[in-house]
Amino acid sequence: MRKGFLTFAAVGLLATGSMAACGDNSTSDDTGGSAAKKPKIGVILPDSKSSARWETADRRFLKEAFDKAGVESDIQNAQNDKNAFQTIADQMITGGVTTLMIVNLDSGTGKAVLDKAKSQGVATIDYDRLTLGGSAQYYVSFDNEAVGKLQGEGLAKCLTEKGVKNPTVAYLNGSPTDNNATLFKNGYDSVLKPKFDSKEYTKGPDQAVPDWDPAQGATIFEQMLTQTGGKIDGVLSANDGLGNAAISVLKKNKLNGKVPVTGQDADVTGLQNILAGDQCMTVYKAVKKEADAAAELAIAVAKGERKDTGQTVKDPESGRDVPSVLLEPKAIDKSTVKDVVADGYVDKAKLCTGAYAALCAANGIS
Repeated sequence: MRKGFLTFAAVGLLATGSMAACGDNSTSDDTGGSAAKKPKIGVILPDSKSSARWETADRRFLKEAFDKAGVESDIQNAQNDKNAFQTIADQMITGGVTTLMIVNLDSGTGKAVLDKAKSQGVATIDYDRLTLGGSAQYYVSFDNEAVGKLQGEGLAKCLTEKGVKNPTVAYLNGSPTDNNATLFKNGYDSVLKPKFDSKEYTKGPDQAVPDWDPAQGATIFEQMLTQTGGKIDGVLSANDGLGNAAISVLKKNKLNGKVPVTGQDADVTGLQNILAGDQCMTVYKAVKKEADAAAELAIAVAKGERKDTGQTVKDPESGRDVPSVLLEPKAIDKSTVKDVVADGYVDKAKLCTGAYAALCAANGIS
C-alpha cells in the first residue's frame, strides 16, 4: 500500500476533485453516459454472521449517507451465499444501478460480478475488501496491515503485563478467501514473527477459520488447546467474533482472563469481553467514516465524475494500482472503550446492560 493516510477531512476533498468522465470509458463518456442518468447506488454486503458490523453499522451508515444526499440506494446482504451474491448483483444491474459497491465473499465471485457490471456500463467500487484480479475502479477501506500491526502490538503488550515468560501464541486467522485476512496477518506477523525468531515467544498453532465463522473458530481453537496440552498463553484472534469463540473455550477450561485474546471490529460482545477482562484489546474501525467516504465516492462516480483519491493499493494478483481511500484504525483496550461509545458506534444501553453496568461506570462510560 502507498504509505500515508487520508483523514476523513481529506476524504471530503473528493467532492472537489476534477470533474470528468469516470475512469473507465465503458461507464461514461464526456458527452453523457452515466452522467446523464439519475444516480442509483447498489450495495452488496457479505453476511451477518462473521461480524455484527455489516448490519448494525455499515448498512445503517451507508443508508443514512445516501438518504442525506437524496440518492436512491438498494442495500442487500448475500448472507454468505455466492449464488445469492451473483443473483443480487444481476438484479441490481438490471434494475438500473449506476454504481455497484460490493464487499466480496471471495475474489472469484467478486471478479465475476465486477466484470459484468463494467460490461454493462456500471461504475464499481470495492468496499472494505479488495477483489483480487478484479476490475473495481475504486477501493475504500482501512489500512488493513495497520489493523494487524495494532493487534500484534496489543497482544505483546498484554503478554508483558501478564509477565508470561516465553509465551506460546496461537493464531486464529480470518477466512482464507478474504484478502483482508491476509493483510491483517501480514500486520501482526510484522510484530510477532521477530519475537518467534528470537525465541522470545513460541509459535503455537496457526489456522485460518473458513468464512470467519465463530462456530468453526471455537472448534478449531478447542483442537488447538488439546493439541498443545492446554499450553496456549496468548491468542491472536483476527476479529471479535473469533475472539469470543476462543474465549468461550477458555471459559470451559477456566482459563478466561488468564490468556490474552485480541479482536477487531469493536462490536458489543468484544467490548463487553474487554470490560470483563476476558479480551485483551480490539481494533476500532470508524465504520461511519468508511461508509461516508464510500457513499460520497459512489455518488460522484454515478454522476460520471473522476476522483483523485491521492492513494493507491496494488492488486497483488493483477499488479494494477487501484485508486483507494484508506482510513486509519485505532487500538482499543479497557481504558478506551469509552471512546467507541462516545463516537456513537455502539449503543451504551446495549453495551452497559446487566452485569456490565458497573464495569461501564468503573471505566468512565457515562
